[in-house]
Amino acid sequence: MTRIIAPVAALVAALFIGGIWWATQGGGEQTGFAQCNATQIAGDGNQIGGPFELVNAEGETVTDQDVITEPTLIYFGYTFCPDVCPLDTARNAEAVDVLAERGMSVTPVFITVDPERDTPELVGDFAFNLHEKMIGLTGTLEQTDAASKAYRTYYKAHDKSDEFYLVDHSTFTYLVLPEHGFVEFFRRDVSAEAMADRVGCFVENV
Repeated sequence: MTRIIAPVAALVAALFIGGIWWATQGGGEQTGFAQCNATQIAGDGNQIGGPFELVNAEGETVTDQDVITEPTLIYFGYTFCPDVCPLDTARNAEAVDVLAERGMSVTPVFITVDPERDTPELVGDFAFNLHEKMIGLTGTLEQTDAASKAYRTYYKAHDKSDEFYLVDHSTFTYLVLPEHGFVEFFRRDVSAEAMADRVGCFVENV
């Protein structure tokens, strides 16, 4: 399996984890979601997340307020990703289905970190093929970079002279609530069932 995060990228990603921990330590108690925090590093959204402006599959410019209208799982990746992104987003889609069976509606969102190749049509097809509710978003390099920075994600493209270049990137999934902003993130080793359990806790305690 192709490794998406190279050693240097992994080190940088580790620094981002540290930043997330620093920004969100103890936030769960402040927002009333302490009982839902499995990692003790979920926060109240003051340091992670925020406004963004991107382009959807129809080529329309949308904002975070247009997209995050219910509990939302946000993932940053790219459609040419050979293994990690499809697995992670499929896990997210499965968690959304588990939650739907429990009577909870959650929206999965995919935001590209490779806007030069990921057109609105490509991200739209990628998202829809994973789940009919999944929203695929792209934009200009400036727009996608701003969204990535807001969520403190890491990405770095390899040599773009190769049309099949890879992009190193962090692999967190973020849970965002319309009235609270960012409240939790999930690493890729969390199963769909475990993700659904934790997301359900937040939804039930909103």
